[in-house]
Amino acid sequence: MRELVDAALERMGHIDVLVNNAGLGGSAEIVMMTDEQWSRVLDVTLTSVFRMCRAVLPHMYERGSGVVINTASVLGWRAQAEQAHYAAAKAGVMAFTRCAAIEAAKHGVRVNAVAPSIAMHEFLAKVTPPELLEELAKREAFGRAAETWEVANVMVFLASDLSSYMTGEVVPVSSQRA
Repeated sequence: MRELVDAALERMGHIDVLVNNAGLGGSAEIVMMTDEQWSRVLDVTLTSVFRMCRAVLPHMYERGSGVVINTASVLGWRAQAEQAHYAAAKAGVMAFTRCAAIEAAKHGVRVNAVAPSIAMHEFLAKVTPPELLEELAKREAFGRAAETWEVANVMVFLASDLSSYMTGEVVPVSSQRA
C-alpha cells in the first residue's frame, strides 16, 4: 500500500481524497465458516481501510486538509443470514470511520463513510445468485438495486466542500435502513 501512496504522491504531488472501496463477501453459515473465510473477508474489507488510512493520513495531516471516504454497508446495521463475516467487517468500517474522524479532525481532515444497501455492479452479478439479487432488490422501497452512480454521487458530495462540517458520519445510500 505504501508503494501505491508513494506513486500517487510522486505523480500528483499530494492526495486530496482517499476512497476506500475494497470489499469481499461470500456466503457461509457461522457454524460452517472457516477461519480462512472469516480472516480473508475481514482482511480485504476492514483491514485494508486501516492500512490505507495509515499510509495516507500522514500526508493529509502535513497539508492540513483532506477527505477520506470509506465504503461500509447497511449490513453493518442489518442482519442477513450467511453474512456474519461481511457484516462484522462493514460494522468495523463504520466504527473505524468514527474513530479516525476524531483523530483526523484536529489536522483538518474529514473522514466519513457511505453505507449502500444493494448497488448493482458487474462483480456482484458474477458472485451472487440471480435469485438472491432479485430478492434483495425487491426489499428496497424502489424495488430495485441502486446504480453505482447513485452511490458515487454521495461520495462526491462527501468529498466536496458542501459537506465541510461533516466528519465521522456514516451516510446510508439506501431506500430503506432496516
